[in-house]
Amino acid sequence: MSCDPAFTFSIDGHILTVIEADGQNTIPVVVDSLQIFAGARYSAVLKANQPVGNYWIRAEPNSPGLSGFDGGRNSAILRYAGAPDADPTTTQTPSVNLLKETDLHPLTNPAAPGLPFVGGADIAMSFNLTFDFDLLEYNLNGATFKPPTVPVLLQILSGAQSAQDLLPAAGLYPLPRNKVIEISVPGLDASLGGPVSSRR
Repeated sequence: MSCDPAFTFSIDGHILTVIEADGQNTIPVVVDSLQIFAGARYSAVLKANQPVGNYWIRAEPNSPGLSGFDGGRNSAILRYAGAPDADPTTTQTPSVNLLKETDLHPLTNPAAPGLPFVGGADIAMSFNLTFDFDLLEYNLNGATFKPPTVPVLLQILSGAQSAQDLLPAAGLYPLPRNKVIEISVPGLDASLGGPVSSRR
């Protein structure tokens, strides 16, 4: 739902118990709100243990001009059984227990693959991110993303058998099965909208 903004999610008068993050079950963490970045996924348990009524669900983006809840913007309604069909009158209180990612720990040891040192992956790939000021385009290893004329999943359903058969060719990298892949993307100047440090 987002390309850039992060969203702070909360439900007026309720707490959430986070039990999963990005496909990994976690030791439960109780919070009153959580910040969700682009591409992030969480599962949380909500106990509907408040008085019967209507409560605002809030997902406020951190982008100027997009924030706020006027007219139901960035909002939804949690309606208990038996509550009237009406907008909530609840108010948002300041968060005192925002989810900290450092509080998340796997429920079971995921036994991370690869050897426990830099370079311990089976395959190491580096992607060089640049920005072309004349064309106002980002490039990854010298290639600019061009949307395919046919979506990739439809190409596969239409009979494409390998990554080399898919378009756009410059943006696809075939990878072997059951191998540990290390991907490095060096940072781009923050003024260009990129991170300032490498991520692996």
